[in-house]
Amino acid sequence: MQKLSVEDLELFHKTVLVRVDYNVPLTDEGILDDMRIKETLPTIKYLIESQAKVILISHMGRPEGKKDLSLSLGVCATRLTELLEKDVKFVGDCIGEKVQEIVGEMEPKDVLLLENLRFYEAEEFPEKDPHFAIELASFAELYVNDAFGVSHRKHASVYEVPKLFKQAAAGFLLQKEIEFLSNKLLHPKRSFVAILGGAKVSTKVGVIKALLEKIDALMIGGAMAYTFLKALGKTVGDSFVEEKFVKAAKEILDLAKTRNIEVYLPIDFLVRKTGTQMVKEEEEIEEGFEGMSIGSKTVEMWSEKLGKAKTIFWNGPLGVFEEQEFSKPTFQIAKTIAKSKAISIAGGGDVVAAINLAGCANGFDHLSTGGGASLEFIEKGTLVGIEVLTDINKFF
Repeated sequence: MQKLSVEDLELFHKTVLVRVDYNVPLTDEGILDDMRIKETLPTIKYLIESQAKVILISHMGRPEGKKDLSLSLGVCATRLTELLEKDVKFVGDCIGEKVQEIVGEMEPKDVLLLENLRFYEAEEFPEKDPHFAIELASFAELYVNDAFGVSHRKHASVYEVPKLFKQAAAGFLLQKEIEFLSNKLLHPKRSFVAILGGAKVSTKVGVIKALLEKIDALMIGGAMAYTFLKALGKTVGDSFVEEKFVKAAKEILDLAKTRNIEVYLPIDFLVRKTGTQMVKEEEEIEEGFEGMSIGSKTVEMWSEKLGKAKTIFWNGPLGVFEEQEFSKPTFQIAKTIAKSKAISIAGGGDVVAAINLAGCANGFDHLSTGGGASLEFIEKGTLVGIEVLTDINKFF
């Protein structure tokens, strides 16, 4: 990656604005999986050791430009304090006089986490208030992007803020993600199998079409599978379907066929009777039932195929794994991949959380902190958040 690294910066007593991705999955008890926080520790510790003043900025969830305390980053400051064994200060805003005052009082080696950037509409829509990015940039002398998971988005903190610095560099996590994905996915060992789950087809149409130029087989699970099944005329009961994308799903299936790419859709399901807690396993989804996960026959068939793969990329869970009665199929696929001899990569917070809950994270070659970002990197070979960082040849 021909971009400035955090190691290239003169950090002594400098204030550094670091974009991290602490969009961690939460439950009523707190953080479900803290991988995204842990992955930023090397960069943060390096900055502390270099006697920099460290300001961390992130988003969490989709508060849509409004303050929603259920999506406050305070819980991340608490966890980061535990991990660093060092006090991490937290302020309940990300811009304004209070933040300016606290930043002005910072000493070398201090770490400060600002409140959720998406409490302001201008984070996701920078054109609505350009001053938002300007004020964020005003807090620091240097900028570091260590948020691979959002580096595909033209958001203020990722795309506009770094343009306002003379030196904008990549953190260790961002560098690690790009180097691994470049080496293993842009030129994969064959056969290359991609597994896509999660809810929506709409956000992945372009990416799936791009994947069809690189992969040998595609497995589609999660809620998005029901849109594809409906495109084939299958009954899906009350399952979630994106009606406007049924045609697009059929086009993807037809494109895969013309390219001789095998597409595996679920052949059975764990279903729940709508409005009740009644659960059963069926090969077809009747009216009055909704699909909640792939079934055991699908797991068996997919596992056999995955056992022969040389490269596996997995994005998105294959069912509602957060609920115990639907977790087993996703966990079984995770364990199958972990035991395989293939280069195995999983991307995205939900699927990584599922892998960790299944207890087989160590069996994967790489757990990416970004699902959408990793998919877009496979598609385009770069990300907008990387493009705006300082070119190394302009620095030296």
